[in-house]
Amino acid sequence: MKRGFASFMPAALALLSGCAAIDTVPPTAVHQPMSVRPDSPLPAPAANGAIYQAAMVRPLFEDRRARHVGDIITINLVERNNATKNAKANATRGSSMTGGITASSRLPLGGLAGLNVEAGVDSDFTGTGGASANNAFNGTITVTVIDVYPNGNLLASGEKVVAINQGNEFIRFSGVIDPNTVTSTNTVQSTQVADARIEYRGSGFIEQSNAMGWMQRFFLAISPF
Repeated sequence: MKRGFASFMPAALALLSGCAAIDTVPPTAVHQPMSVRPDSPLPAPAANGAIYQAAMVRPLFEDRRARHVGDIITINLVERNNATKNAKANATRGSSMTGGITASSRLPLGGLAGLNVEAGVDSDFTGTGGASANNAFNGTITVTVIDVYPNGNLLASGEKVVAINQGNEFIRFSGVIDPNTVTSTNTVQSTQVADARIEYRGSGFIEQSNAMGWMQRFFLAISPF
C-alpha cells in the first residue's frame, strides 16, 4: 500500500503543477522594472537650535509633480485607433492566331488544302483585399518613475492587478513622459507619452479556454495547408 502511494505521488504532483500553471502571470513587453523604490534620504544633520533646518526645507513655489525616481504619475488612458485599408487589382490579357493551307498550294502538304487552324489564349485576373481595425482603451493607471533621462524626461512603468472571480486581469503601462505635459494634479494623457506600451492581459482557466492548445499549435505550424 505504501509503495503504491509513493508511486502515485509524483503523478499527482505533476498534475497539480499543471493545474497551477493555468494561473501564471502572463508575459509582458513594458519597460522593466515596473516599480522602483526612491533613493534613501541622506541622514539628517543634528538640530542646531535654529528655526531653519536644512533637512526639512521645502521650496515655497515647488509643486508636487513627479520629477524624481520613485515618484508616481497617474496616466489617463484615452487610446482610440482606427485604421482602414482597401486594395483592388485587375489584369486582362488575350491573344489569338489563325492559319490555313490554300487549294493552290503545290507543297507536299497540298492534300491538306482547305484546312484552317485557329488558336487563342485568354487570361483574366481579379484580386481584392481589405482590412480594418478599431481599438479603444479607456481608464486610469498610476505608474512609478523608474528612470530620469539627462534631458529631464521621465521613464515610467507600472501595472494594476485586478482579481475577478477565479482569474486575474493585468493592466500594464510604460513610456517616456515629458515633465511639461504633466498637469498640476500630477496626471498626463496616454496620447502624450512617447514609446508607450499598453497591455491588458488576463490569467486563469477562462483565459486559457480562449487560447489554442500546444498540440494544436504544433500541427498548425507543420501543416502545409
